[in-house]
Amino acid sequence: MTMLSVDQLNQVYVDTYTGEATVAIEDVSFDVPEGQFVSVIGPSGCGKTTVLNIVAGFVDATGGTVRLQGSPVSGPGPDRGVVFQDFALFPWKTVEANIAFGLKTQGVGKVERRAKAQEMIDLVGLTGFEKKYPHELSGGMRQRAGVARVLATEPAIMLMDEPFASVDAQTRRVLQQEVLRIWEQRRTTVLFVTHDVDEAVFMSDRVVVLSPRPSTVRADLSIQIPRPRSWTDMHTNTEFVRIRRELMTMLGVETGVETGSRSAP
Repeated sequence: MTMLSVDQLNQVYVDTYTGEATVAIEDVSFDVPEGQFVSVIGPSGCGKTTVLNIVAGFVDATGGTVRLQGSPVSGPGPDRGVVFQDFALFPWKTVEANIAFGLKTQGVGKVERRAKAQEMIDLVGLTGFEKKYPHELSGGMRQRAGVARVLATEPAIMLMDEPFASVDAQTRRVLQQEVLRIWEQRRTTVLFVTHDVDEAVFMSDRVVVLSPRPSTVRADLSIQIPRPRSWTDMHTNTEFVRIRRELMTMLGVETGVETGSRSAP
């Protein structure tokens, strides 16, 4: 079953003062089957986050269609859960209250939402931190809470916008493994935006590569690396090395500069 269908997406921005039009996205099309983990990568400024924001319903596209489970996307909805780069937790709410917030807005009763929040807290490894506030947590723990908040509402698809960009390299590796562990248990459909080639190959079933602006789909690669995956042996995995090299070369040609992931060895 196709969970998400992006068809001939186009985005044009018009300067309100000069009237000058800038084509950010020219023609982007791809599908995401139910339960698949798909990453979108490309050079800086190519429109990766814009694509995700259109899918989330935060931005109206100037052309093309986005369908979720066959229905057109016309605005934000509970069927799409977004994990942001900057955690986006309410600073005045505890971990438990942050995770339960989406359930409360959906009208879920107090007892049920507290039970669901605790289930998610245990799942992401925050047991014992239920009553802590965001400022009392590390960056990695805050992002775990952000993931748990989205999972609690059981969205049809999880949209992740460079969710590990705000943490250090070591924490990033841990979070990548943890998100994959959770995903392998729940098989929520994921659309994941990242600038990091290693991260995209390690985590994904497929990698969609966007060209420089105005963006089109440069490539759509299937990642045939067995799961579960671990960083301890990934860089000796011949398929990982092959796909990584292919993507790095592709991005280097497209951008005209030497390209690499921040966390590459």
